[in-house]
Amino acid sequence: MEQYRVFEWTGNSSVVYDNPFKEVSLWGLFTCGLTSVRADGFYEAGGRYAVRFCPDKAGLWSYVIHSSDPDLDGAQGTFTVEKAAPGNHGKVCLKNELVNSGDREDAYRFVYQDGTPFYPFGTTCYAWINQSQKLQKETLETLKNGPFNKIRMCIFPKFYTYNDYDPPAYAYEGGLKKDPETLAKAEKDRSFEDYSFDYYRFNDAFFEHLEDCIRALDDIGVEVEIILLHPYDRWGFSRMGKDADLFYLSYVARRLGAFKNIWWSLANEYDLMPWKSNADWDQYGRLIEAEDAGGHLRAIHQCMKLYDHGRPWITHASIQRMDLYRTVENITEWRNDYGKPVIVDEAGYEGNVDYGWGSLSAQEETRRFWEGCLRGGYVTHGETYVDRGMQTIGYDQGNGLIKAQQIPAVWWAHGGKLYGQSPERIGFLRKILEEAPAGARPIEREENPMEMWDSVGLRDGQKWYLYYYGFEHILYRNYQLPAGHRYKIERIDTWDMTVTPLDGIYEEKIRIRLGGKPYMAVRMTEV
Repeated sequence: MEQYRVFEWTGNSSVVYDNPFKEVSLWGLFTCGLTSVRADGFYEAGGRYAVRFCPDKAGLWSYVIHSSDPDLDGAQGTFTVEKAAPGNHGKVCLKNELVNSGDREDAYRFVYQDGTPFYPFGTTCYAWINQSQKLQKETLETLKNGPFNKIRMCIFPKFYTYNDYDPPAYAYEGGLKKDPETLAKAEKDRSFEDYSFDYYRFNDAFFEHLEDCIRALDDIGVEVEIILLHPYDRWGFSRMGKDADLFYLSYVARRLGAFKNIWWSLANEYDLMPWKSNADWDQYGRLIEAEDAGGHLRAIHQCMKLYDHGRPWITHASIQRMDLYRTVENITEWRNDYGKPVIVDEAGYEGNVDYGWGSLSAQEETRRFWEGCLRGGYVTHGETYVDRGMQTIGYDQGNGLIKAQQIPAVWWAHGGKLYGQSPERIGFLRKILEEAPAGARPIEREENPMEMWDSVGLRDGQKWYLYYYGFEHILYRNYQLPAGHRYKIERIDTWDMTVTPLDGIYEEKIRIRLGGKPYMAVRMTEV
């Protein structure tokens, strides 16, 4: 098998348990040379148990399975791991945990396991795995041909605007109660009291489909941020209770932790679930850290009240905008506060939904990406147009009838197609940043040799500069270049996506015309 892929051991037991999810303990010890890794297993279905492991080095690996079940205990074997093929870089890590370069900026950077830089350009499709097969295929095709290399998505269905119907399957056995009173209720009026799930028996078919989606995203180079809990719920999953939460989190970490393209988000808007304490969330995060043998990135996301992203189990800050307007402008302070990468996972969405967070212009969505990235952070895209595409859903009304309904296909919830103008321009930014020198870092005001205190930018020593001017309409800009250095200069129109080299070589005090247009940038490269 190939390095960084999933090795899966499966075994069957002849013992019939009342609930094998709870009654059987199972784990494997995987060894290659001096390296040994423990990976905990899980029950699938039909008397079948599994242990999954993602080898991070080539060579001959051996394993021994340990279990409370006599049919499984003591199983062992070997397998050979070949070096990763081109394009397979392993999981994404924090750079300063993989490479000890002594560079302070590495605390804010991501890399793949093989050291290849990773710059997250994410998007959000909360419930795309619950949509029709047609829409799911369309979502994958859009991502394959688009600029995004990361997606935020839920395990549990989301009950919110444009999402008021039941999904085709759940993570648990159970579903809508079949008593006459429940069946008589209108679809949109149901609450968690109308459903019955066994929180200690998982639905293998649901998880198999989820895993197929994760594999499909990996095939096109997209990282998957799994949102484990959220408050937008009529089924009861947000109120299962602490014991059930812990059981669920442990199972998911064991089952999905071997996939290399997984990230964990403990919650979307944790503070809208006040029945869970900060101590609960801390325990949940430490559990995921302990149970995930793959050691993937971990975060938690808020609505209004920031969580303490300094907690040791949190690898990076995942933040939503804090008021009506200020959002990515706070990245500089958050970087200093936490000493970790900062991803503004909800900076607002391009669209026309009837909420302020989802009715940004494409220009403003693009501006927030440029502003956030040149402050040394990362920004996640979203799109919420409610009049650009429709989908037909068919759901069980509970009385044996399937009701067909036309609803908007909104990217932020359902996936499908992107209609906005910002994705292409975000892709243009991604290309520029991926072309930047490895040493590029945010320009801090106190170290800025050009006294550009009223703009954001990146620099690589005195060899390379990139400045961005958002909504300012600047006719020209004066620069005092570092003494003894000469530069070629390019004017970048971030909206029109053009890069215009300026004639000549520049030094000392210069003036660059920006044409009185907003969303302009200037790039300087030493010659």
